Amino acid sequence: MLRGNGHSLNKGATKDMGKMLGGDEEKDPDAQKKAEEQQEALRQQEEERKAKYAKMEAEREVIRQGIRDKYGIKKKEEKEAEAQAAMEAVSEGSLTRPKKAIPAGCGDEEEEEEESILDTVIKYLPGPLQDMFKK
Repeated sequence: MLRGNGHSLNKGATKDMGKMLGGDEEKDPDAQKKAEEQQEALRQQEEERKAKYAKMEAEREVIRQGIRDKYGIKKKEEKEAEAQAAMEAVSEGSLTRPKKAIPAGCGDEEEEEEESILDTVIKYLPGPLQDMFKK
């Protein structure tokens, strides 16, 4: 008796194992349609989420702007734009050329100093040596 029950259980277990492994499994004809609907639902949820956060950010920006107006604070972009405009305005009205990014003492002045020192040294040399250096 036990043997008979055990035997019938094995048949059912074998049938279930076959379904798990991919055999004798019933295929859903609407599986493709369901998958597309699921993907569309996910896309729609994502769009709703983005719209929600865009709305929240817009509300926050209104509050931020109110605080900036109240305390006279400017946005980072506005500060940069004003600084750039100020630099352009200064260079437009200036009669001199714009300053270079070369530190003091590294430009043309240094060469002039070297020449003047060399001229000074040559002045104190005897006549024949002065003629050699000048040529």
